Amino acid sequence: MEARSERKDGVLVFFVNGRLDAFGAQQLDSWAREELNDDDKELVVDMTDTPYLSSGGIRVFNGLQKELKRRSGKFVLSAVGEYPKKVLEMAGFSTVFPMYATTEEAVEDLNKKRRNPSLFNEIFYKKIIEDGVSLTIEPGWMTKSPAIRVTGDLDKVLHATITESDIRMKKFSEVTYSLGLGALGADAKDALPLLGEMITLYGSMVWLPTDGNSTPDFLTPGNTSGSDLPVYTGFNITLDGPFNEYLTLDTTNPKGVSISDIYKVIFSSARDRIKTYRGVVAVTMWGVLSGFASSGLKKAPVAGSGLKKGESIMAPSRAHEWMASDSGTSYQGDTLVSFGIGIDLGTDLSGFNPENLDSLYYANPLNTGAGKGMYLHNHGVVFRNIPYDPTLDLNTQVKKIVTDGEFVDMRHLLDSTRLRKAKIGIAYIQDIQREP
Repeated sequence: MEARSERKDGVLVFFVNGRLDAFGAQQLDSWAREELNDDDKELVVDMTDTPYLSSGGIRVFNGLQKELKRRSGKFVLSAVGEYPKKVLEMAGFSTVFPMYATTEEAVEDLNKKRRNPSLFNEIFYKKIIEDGVSLTIEPGWMTKSPAIRVTGDLDKVLHATITESDIRMKKFSEVTYSLGLGALGADAKDALPLLGEMITLYGSMVWLPTDGNSTPDFLTPGNTSGSDLPVYTGFNITLDGPFNEYLTLDTTNPKGVSISDIYKVIFSSARDRIKTYRGVVAVTMWGVLSGFASSGLKKAPVAGSGLKKGESIMAPSRAHEWMASDSGTSYQGDTLVSFGIGIDLGTDLSGFNPENLDSLYYANPLNTGAGKGMYLHNHGVVFRNIPYDPTLDLNTQVKKIVTDGEFVDMRHLLDSTRLRKAKIGIAYIQDIQREP
């Protein structure tokens, strides 16, 4: 059996050529689950060139239908031949799987059913189109002005001078969204040599130990007492407060849109609409990847690491010794959950203490200049087999994903990381606070 896939107007179509007997059904099942991306909601199996169907094929159809139902989507068949149709009728499945005469009819009908915005969307959402990017805006519920709390000294990270006395403890219960440098361990001494890129997302910590294995680790406390476990950090940026707005992003570009371009749209939109906008945002994204460009520390930036006095681990001559990188082709179609900080250099930033601003970011030489006019600092976690549904609440979904999702990877995100869909929470930062 041979097969190929194609996306028509956002609908995934499988063209099956050959017999769907027991062996062919196994092939189809394996191939289909590899091809399904986390944002696919509709699947059409075109049976124009499928002369034979057995119960094995029906079982695969049934499994795919359950998967698409889990995604609040649709599974249908098209161009079903005479013999396979008789098999479906005999097995009692002729009314279980919707059937269309042609794939074109199936795609057209699925698109019609998809375009059904809710009354809430029609009333409270506003569209912004810029460079092929569509942003749908939903106001958040304000309880206090969002701020950023910075723990530790970024300069000590960049110059690899962290000592045990610089390590601070953060309890899981104290942090919802944060990023920085951290580790888990029995105590600060145990954590110090393993300090690596870290992110906390709604009670879960994911980090990249600098043990030479380049394999992220994570911990999600399963009870209230577990939330008081300590995270050891040499540097941490924490969001304190709510998101002001939630944005749903889509793009007409099949290659998606880069993180730097997403921030550009956020910044330009905020300048026009947000009276309290001061040029700094904290952003959480839940989206579907079209390219994962990343870096990660290879070694813990602790004192005694061999750097000359005043030398930075980000110096062009040192960066590849200290940082591993990925070009951006990994994890296409998988789910990304990220947290980050953006600084808009096109805005008057004089209302912030310059030293506090400098504590939020560093110039990563592995970035290629895509983020000109801004400073970005983002960490992200990759999950798999997470149905994407932008109508769901972002915070609730992030908590569910980190608890139940199929964990794949975690890294520092380069600005060229690309998403094709995303639900985004934005906090327009009013204050930056330094903690001792």
